[in-house]
Amino acid sequence: MLKLSQLFYSPQITHQQATLSEEESRHCVKVLRMKKSDELHLTDGKGNLFLAKIAEPHHKKCVLDIVHTIEQTPAPLYHIHVAIAPTKNIDRIEWFVEKSVEFGIQQISFVQCDRSERKQIKLPRIQKIALSAMKQSLKFFMPQINEMVNFKNFMADLTPGETRYVAHLNEGERVFLKDVAQKHQKYCILIGPEGDFTPGEVTLALNNEFKAVSLGNSRLRTETAGIAACHLLNIVNE
Repeated sequence: MLKLSQLFYSPQITHQQATLSEEESRHCVKVLRMKKSDELHLTDGKGNLFLAKIAEPHHKKCVLDIVHTIEQTPAPLYHIHVAIAPTKNIDRIEWFVEKSVEFGIQQISFVQCDRSERKQIKLPRIQKIALSAMKQSLKFFMPQINEMVNFKNFMADLTPGETRYVAHLNEGERVFLKDVAQKHQKYCILIGPEGDFTPGEVTLALNNEFKAVSLGNSRLRTETAGIAACHLLNIVNE
């Protein structure tokens, strides 16, 4: 397994150069005290790992020269998109983001449901947590993280081509996710708030080609259900 002491991130690499964000630059120049011509590892969040050399060690805008590409990780043959209602306690949804990124999630959407107690999230903080988890777990793909929208708007703007699932505890037939999910698909799975989806939300989901699924016999917290769904879909694709 590749061992890296520090991994930096810059999504834009042009003409064999990259510029670190202000936060990444500060960590590089102020915290680690790296200087001109020092070498470091860099990912673009698109599956690529580079060896880079510091060209301009500024604490707000550190410029790097790309030395060479170390590794190019191909994109997985499947795509996991978890659409989840943020919990009242923001720490719990932040934990979900961290752990799902460690598992290798590709997309996270936040959905405000009728029974949601949290009405907003701070997307920059969520993205920061996702970035930290990506680097810590040595993943080279940065997931897409979407702003919160209400349930009806989410349903009105669904991505074509996704295999859709809704995990709920309402009455009605449900099948185990691990039994119905097939390999190499684009998945979208809905995870509801602490009070679960309303019957009307479940009906709207079913009318939009979502299949009702169970994640197992245990009653799970929202954030645990999100992690379980991500893990199960990864296992299906092993």
